[in-house]
Amino acid sequence: MALKIRLKRMGSNKKPTYRIVVLDSQFSGKGRRIEDLGTYNPRAKEESQVVNLKKEAIAEWVKKGAVPTDTVQGILTKAGVAL
Repeated sequence: MALKIRLKRMGSNKKPTYRIVVLDSQFSGKGRRIEDLGTYNPRAKEESQVVNLKKEAIAEWVKKGAVPTDTVQGILTKAGVAL
């Protein structure tokens, strides 16, 4: 079972928000998630509201072998999460 940390699209048409989730790589982004690790809102007005993360949970999942996608890796790097 290969685990991925990826984005799950939420929100309405032309107003996306995303959840950062852990899921099995066999399932699509709309599939069964194992755990929510945070949110990403690219349309937020304030910089502090763009990314909300559970940093301890992300570190635990990476230790268990979950691999972040390239997009999530960029978001984590900008937020200052060291993996």
